[in-house]
Amino acid sequence: MDAVLIGEVLSGLMFFGIIGFLLMGFPVAFTLAGVSLMFGLVGLSFGVFDLSNFGALPNRYIGFMTNEVLVAVPLFIFMGVMLERSNIAEQLLMTMGKLFGSLRSGLGISVIIVGALLAASTGVVGATVVTMGLISLPAMLRAGYNPKLATGVICASGTLGQIVPPSTVLIFMGDMLSGINAQVQMTKGNFAPVPVSVGDLFAGALLPGLLLVGLYLAFMIFKAFSDPESCPAVAVPPEEKGSLLREVLVALVPPLVLILVVLGSILGGIATPTEAASVGAVGAMVLAALRWRLSLKVLYETAVATATITSMVFIILLGASVFSVVFRLMGGDNLVHEFLSNLPGGPLAAVAVVMTIMFVLGFILDTFEIIFIVIPITAPILLALDIDPIWLGVIVGVNLQTSFLTPPFGFALFYLRGVAPPDLPTSAIYKGILPFVALQILAIATLFIFPEIVTWLPQVVAG
Repeated sequence: MDAVLIGEVLSGLMFFGIIGFLLMGFPVAFTLAGVSLMFGLVGLSFGVFDLSNFGALPNRYIGFMTNEVLVAVPLFIFMGVMLERSNIAEQLLMTMGKLFGSLRSGLGISVIIVGALLAASTGVVGATVVTMGLISLPAMLRAGYNPKLATGVICASGTLGQIVPPSTVLIFMGDMLSGINAQVQMTKGNFAPVPVSVGDLFAGALLPGLLLVGLYLAFMIFKAFSDPESCPAVAVPPEEKGSLLREVLVALVPPLVLILVVLGSILGGIATPTEAASVGAVGAMVLAALRWRLSLKVLYETAVATATITSMVFIILLGASVFSVVFRLMGGDNLVHEFLSNLPGGPLAAVAVVMTIMFVLGFILDTFEIIFIVIPITAPILLALDIDPIWLGVIVGVNLQTSFLTPPFGFALFYLRGVAPPDLPTSAIYKGILPFVALQILAIATLFIFPEIVTWLPQVVAG
């Protein structure tokens, strides 16, 4: 058998072998590295892989450690965890519930708005879903909300952190797409390509994020008129109405100012994402201190949680690097290139196939695992087909958010199941999320038909 063909076959088997081991419950980072190492040894025996290729890994790891852009990841995580641990997020949810609760579907609208605000302060989806599940779900059930609608709106709003800047997912994708796009353009003879930055991806994701928020709000308003019993109004006691305006100003304005400062400085070109993230981390501590919520205990818990989440993400990245080296150098790139290039329907069909694969992988893998595995393999081919890198990154983000919600394996559903009352059936959570999955698919279709929704703002920001 031809050596090239053997390498391509082994690459394909390695990909599905990793999926199989993950389904058996093995840790992701060690599965990626371990299975790739085993297939590398198999490739060595067939003469299609050289173990000296692993010599590229130390330089790659040092590159991750010295990458200034990736320093923004733990800083944004710290910012979000601090807002959660200091109960600022809880106060925001309670206050917005009082503000809109007297309207039909008002509690649902409050959850969506707060979900968007929390998404703009942290990209940690699990923490947002759990926080809103613990605080909002009991209140919505006590108010007489349909359990399916309550759980659906909480799960959907909690996953906005996947796409609304400053998303940690977008930071990693922006960094990867920047390097991949530069390599692709040089291969095509363009030695001075327009650079792609994390800030560009943030700008491209802003309008799609607002589109999703608008779709969720429109659905809740529709439910208020079509099925008012599923989302009844909540009476606000007269004694609380007088102080409501002050509560709203105290709870809403400071976090909103912090978000505007962080995102505005990035989009305005005043600060890099890393610099803005450091301002956000310090700003979150200042907000906690002003509300007498900052203590050594809160600071310690925030630091430990930040280190845990950051370590989890980066160890997956290190394991994925082993997979990438083995897959590409055994000829997996050629296999993927031939498959995507020969699809009928052109570049958009190739993107649709990659999105479908990512969507299915979302049933069993976390977002970071998917982008670390799939983006390095498929993005070079898609960008070589003249797909806009910013549009591609945003489409991937929205798509992965959809897979986070889709039954039966959507991670957001499991997060909410863990904090939901025991008497709430899992089937209610699964059924409740279906309308929001349909809205997600509608958003993806809209971005395919009108790519300008993604590309317009980055062009404006670039001048």
